Amino acid sequence: MLTWIAILILAALSTVAFLVGRRKALASAGGSSAKMHSLPGYYGTYVALWVGVPAALLLFVSIMLGGRLEHGLLTATEPAVLQQLSSEQKELFFEDAQALAEGRQLSEAIYEPDVKLALEAKANEARVYSNAFRQGTFALMGVLVLAGFLWTFPRLNKDFRARNRVEGWVDGLLLACSIVAVITTLGIILSLVWESLRFFSSVPPAEFLLGTHWSPQIGMRDDQVGSSGGFGALPLFAGTFLVMLIAMCVAGPVGLFSAIYLSEYAGPKARAVFKPLLEILAGVPTVVYGFFAALTVGPIFRQAFNSLGGLFLGGPLNELGLYLGQVQNQMALVAGFVMGIMLIPFVSSLSDDIINSVPQALRDGSYAMGATKSETVKKVVLPAALPGIAGAFLLAISRAVGETMIVTMAAGLQAKLTLNPLETVTTVTVQIVTLLTGDQEFDSPKTLAAFGLGLTLFAVTLVLNIVALRIVQKYREQYD
Repeated sequence: MLTWIAILILAALSTVAFLVGRRKALASAGGSSAKMHSLPGYYGTYVALWVGVPAALLLFVSIMLGGRLEHGLLTATEPAVLQQLSSEQKELFFEDAQALAEGRQLSEAIYEPDVKLALEAKANEARVYSNAFRQGTFALMGVLVLAGFLWTFPRLNKDFRARNRVEGWVDGLLLACSIVAVITTLGIILSLVWESLRFFSSVPPAEFLLGTHWSPQIGMRDDQVGSSGGFGALPLFAGTFLVMLIAMCVAGPVGLFSAIYLSEYAGPKARAVFKPLLEILAGVPTVVYGFFAALTVGPIFRQAFNSLGGLFLGGPLNELGLYLGQVQNQMALVAGFVMGIMLIPFVSSLSDDIINSVPQALRDGSYAMGATKSETVKKVVLPAALPGIAGAFLLAISRAVGETMIVTMAAGLQAKLTLNPLETVTTVTVQIVTLLTGDQEFDSPKTLAAFGLGLTLFAVTLVLNIVALRIVQKYREQYD
């Protein structure tokens, strides 16, 4: 509550600083903005930035690090009654002390009477630390606000280059955002690589990438019960790309042809109706698609294929392994089909925008040469829009590879190395969620396998994107 009050007070002080700075700058120019180097708003913004930004940064740092600092001070001294407790119980004790000091609900741990007295004493100590830290933060914020105002206000006059100073703040903000984005990317990659190296120290990379048996829940040492577990991820990648391929076979043609119709053939009234209805699919949550796949599409496909099973049993399709008799509701075909429906708006909307961006002069030139509308679309419009369409397909592929909920509800959790779309499969993202769900030991190969899967999927996706970009650059045509 006090934090929000501090934010409101800081916003009010910044507003007052803006108005005061703007008024003084105008007064120095005799009330005429034409005599000023910058617009009056820049002078007020310059003062408001120095008044509000340093204090806001201090408040942000205190919110991020204050709890850890208080916890460190609280655990620096340990009561004598805690000597009989384990390290986990001690950590729970200090967490309950902070919770008691902040008025939050305590854990369900049962303490002895002497430990309860120590808990109350630590709670009082936590209150002292919290109040001192809060008061110190607010006092330093006040000092920064006053210092910022005293630094900027006397410098304001009609010749002061306020616009340059404000633009310098904007440049710094943009640079900071860029640095945060780069650091975040590097942090994700480094954390992924570091944990993956820990995993590959236990499981050979060749076994992980080329193995066909995936059973991470079983022990790896010979002295463990059921030590025949395996970490062969090949079935997971096969299931991922099988589902993605089915999804793109649905979303690619339907989305692209929809975009061609909406941009080249549909009239204004038809476009005003069909395009919003088509884009509604993009706003449907993936869990709803999962329910739709599990409760509607799955039973329909199962009934259809099972009713046709007698026609294929003993036939060539069965000999090729494409049909195995009775099928279940969960299968790769159901997940890929519903995922393809989900991806139609991505392909259609982006392709529609790209096709509409093709210059009308190209179409007019084609018509002037005697080409029909279909010939113009095939030989002029689509080649011109090829890079953008390829980008739309890449976006849809990335979404398909990263989808989890639909695959979990419609394809199952069995890791199978198969190309049969009528069998249950699982994907890399589903297994990552499964491995990291629940109370797991973070140092076990089972949990670390999720990072190995994530790193491999990241590398494969990166290679596919690079290859696709090279293909687009090779066949790209330049148009006026």
